[in-house]
Amino acid sequence: MADLKRHLPPEAPQQARPDWWSRLKRWTKYWYLRLMRQKSSARNLAAAMALGMFIGALPIIPFQSVVVIGLAFLFRVNKLAAWLATCYSNAFTMVPFYYFLYKVGSVVTPLNVAFDPNNLAMEKMISAGWDVFLVMLAGGLAFGIPATIITYFVSLFAIRKYRERRALRLLRKRTGN
Repeated sequence: MADLKRHLPPEAPQQARPDWWSRLKRWTKYWYLRLMRQKSSARNLAAAMALGMFIGALPIIPFQSVVVIGLAFLFRVNKLAAWLATCYSNAFTMVPFYYFLYKVGSVVTPLNVAFDPNNLAMEKMISAGWDVFLVMLAGGLAFGIPATIITYFVSLFAIRKYRERRALRLLRKRTGN
């Protein structure tokens, strides 16, 4: 038996499963590259990102994907980019994000309502009264409008820079430099 083991290749060490942070970084890089390599123009992608940022700022988490895809078709912008840009507001970030919208909305509206994290489902918010929804909607607009403008220009700059660097890299590769 020992003689047989000598002729077998050594066992590969068991690779540890990547931790959640490594998986998150890999997932983020994958979607970043997938977004940057879209065939759409830089302006189209930036507009889609801005649209997604705006829709993501509204307190409509169960419906934001449907709304952003519908508006992306209407405005003829990249659907993937628009959808990806809404991902900052999701079921995992809903409580702190809605609280943020509530705080911003409380500053910009005269309505005086209490924030209840147990009533964040859309039907519970509406049954609790339109005041809660209106405060969070006002907060979403107050946050979303400036965030949309900033997202457009930052995305446009980043996409153009990425594509410029990529074109130079491909040119150098083709010319052998």
